[in-house]
Amino acid sequence: MRRLPVIVAIGLVLSVQVVPAAHARAAGTIDFRHSLQRIDGFGFSQAFQRAALMHGARGLSPQKQREVLDLLLSRTHGAGLSILRLGIGSSADNPYDRMLSIQPVDPGGPAAPPKYVWDGDDGGQVWLAKEAKAYGVTRFYADAWSAPGYMKDNGDDANGGTLCGLQGTSCTSGDWRRAYADYLVQYTRFYAQEGITITDLGFTNEPEWTTSYASMRLTPAQAVEFTKVLGPRVQGTQLKLVCCDAAGWSQQREYTAAIEADPVARDYITTHAGHPYRSPVDGPLPTDKHTWMSEWSPNGTTWNEAWDDNSGYDGFAVAQNIHDTLTTGEANGYVFWFGASLGATRGLIQLDDGTNGGDSYRVSKRLWALASYSRFIRPDAVRVQAATADTALKVSAYRNADGSRVVEILNTATTTVSTDFTLDIPGRPRAYVTDTTRSLTATDAVRVQGKTLSAQLAPRSLTTVVLR
Repeated sequence: MRRLPVIVAIGLVLSVQVVPAAHARAAGTIDFRHSLQRIDGFGFSQAFQRAALMHGARGLSPQKQREVLDLLLSRTHGAGLSILRLGIGSSADNPYDRMLSIQPVDPGGPAAPPKYVWDGDDGGQVWLAKEAKAYGVTRFYADAWSAPGYMKDNGDDANGGTLCGLQGTSCTSGDWRRAYADYLVQYTRFYAQEGITITDLGFTNEPEWTTSYASMRLTPAQAVEFTKVLGPRVQGTQLKLVCCDAAGWSQQREYTAAIEADPVARDYITTHAGHPYRSPVDGPLPTDKHTWMSEWSPNGTTWNEAWDDNSGYDGFAVAQNIHDTLTTGEANGYVFWFGASLGATRGLIQLDDGTNGGDSYRVSKRLWALASYSRFIRPDAVRVQAATADTALKVSAYRNADGSRVVEILNTATTTVSTDFTLDIPGRPRAYVTDTTRSLTATDAVRVQGKTLSAQLAPRSLTTVVLR
């Protein structure tokens, strides 16, 4: 900050005082009538037995279970998340970090009558889906990491491998494409029996990446091929097909481009989804269909509760990722990875692994970074035009279906920033700040006079303004 010398005469002695110069106010505009992309919602997953942890598998009591559910799903006490991503199992058993298949044993070949088995629990996901529905969630995304091993050319649901019958595979067991499509549809029927309507269905996760747990390789051409097998099986239903959850945003571009280039496959896919692990969100995917960032949590080696510690996996890093995904990526949906998990999780909540009785949890500032957006920007909101002259500020704005309007301002500077925004539609503001010491705490640092919104933004903070 520039400082001006002030000369003060005291007798025959000259003294120099240094006082702050006036802080020039940054200027910006928000045009709530200028619609950009529609927002489908914000979500999380508890696949791989994490839902069972929430339901007390390691000792979490019913009271603490409710507190964790509130933190993730309540619009008054927590994040108000509105999408639940479910993991479709492929394993023959269900220990921790695996997901039980609904057909764990080969029925005798791809043309044999199916031998489906349903335990009504699905690794705790049925319980969680019912709880989420009670909180008002209506968007349930079921996604498969792999087909069962007996349907693949490597005979294993882990370690990559490809679905038998797809171009480029060679399997003595035959062509499992249609059987796998039926398998995925049956999973949604089991959930319907439990009172849960699966709205979105994905047949692959990170298809360009091989992992030691459930994983299956598909090239972009193979993804197109299977889309044309599964598509007719869901046509006429409420199911929306999603593809392809690539591990990197740039890699997802290749899958999206391949689907868009095929007129049949293009008509079957409703949503294109990618992850920013291998490559970041650096622009929109090449489609006019809806796009989701469908899985991410920041890399890190320890549990981290900090808001801003320069680690890259603190709350501030998550807030920046959300902003970039919605603005640079123009995504319609944002789905974080685990809501709650154990140990050195980069999830939102750390559950006791049982060593201390299991009935406790801790909350990361990552939760409040996500909640600052998800609690207030509701499904079917529309992102609108927002701009600022201050490069230290990351600004986005949204118009909800109920008429409320939301402005998100992330101050990346290490100093307080004063800013004004010209609004096309005035309103009464309620503002909340999240920073090192506050978590969605009400603040009076925002005022609206006429069509001017004025704000005093704390250093390295996220300010959420709701206008009515």
